[in-house]
Amino acid sequence: MFIKLYLIALPVFFAIDMVWLGLIAKNFYRNQIGFLMTPTVNWVAAIIFYLLFIVGLVLFVIAPAIEKGSWVHAVLFGALFGLISYATYDLTNLATIKDWPILVTIVDLAWGALLAASVSTVTYFIASKTL
Repeated sequence: MFIKLYLIALPVFFAIDMVWLGLIAKNFYRNQIGFLMTPTVNWVAAIIFYLLFIVGLVLFVIAPAIEKGSWVHAVLFGALFGLISYATYDLTNLATIKDWPILVTIVDLAWGALLAASVSTVTYFIASKTL
């Protein structure tokens, strides 16, 4: 079951996050923290984060939501998982990096919650119909 849920969540996650990073927030991060950004993305690190984040979503949110038969569980616990995960990064940066913008932290926390809730819910509904 884990592998099937993972393989559903993976493209859902990438599709949603790529819309955010490639279209909606394309210039936001460069404008806010461009002074800290490297000219080239470390794709290995990015991919490892994404793969691990989806493992967490499947184990802690999506599989339990499927077991409970509750899309509400997927929404609420997905949002909480995303909030906590993104807070780990952003609040640590806010605490330790000089001139880290509070706006980036606020936007990222909201995005993490929305992204994880969306991925969890969409995956829940796809899995409910196909598994």
